[in-house]
Amino acid sequence: MITLQIVPYSEIADLSSLGKIRKLLSIAKENKIVLLQGRLTKEEETELIKITMEEINKDFKGIELAVIEPNKEKTRALDALKEGLASVLLGNKQGLTVIGPANVVKEIKKDPHKIELLTKDAKSSKKKRKKR
Repeated sequence: MITLQIVPYSEIADLSSLGKIRKLLSIAKENKIVLLQGRLTKEEETELIKITMEEINKDFKGIELAVIEPNKEKTRALDALKEGLASVLLGNKQGLTVIGPANVVKEIKKDPHKIELLTKDAKSSKKKRKKR
């Protein structure tokens, strides 16, 4: 069974960068796929990856991460102005971040308009664990 946990940005907005990372990583370590409304800063994403790499062990294989931002292709000046204003007002609340544990998520494919999340077969994962 796959569990998705939706995290509104308001739930992490008041946390420190490390606090945000710890909260999101702890959810992923529970074998849940995190759907974060908004995004982390580039520095926070880098730190999330760094901390994840330090915590990899036989039970936690790491994470898969993907971010979709609002359409960056600006066709009209008015659209660009609206998106700029929204960015100033909303900050990191725009977009969607998907964080999944590597032992559940096989691959995250991203293109400008969608995210495809491919999961591993739960039966084969259980068989591998039983063989050990």
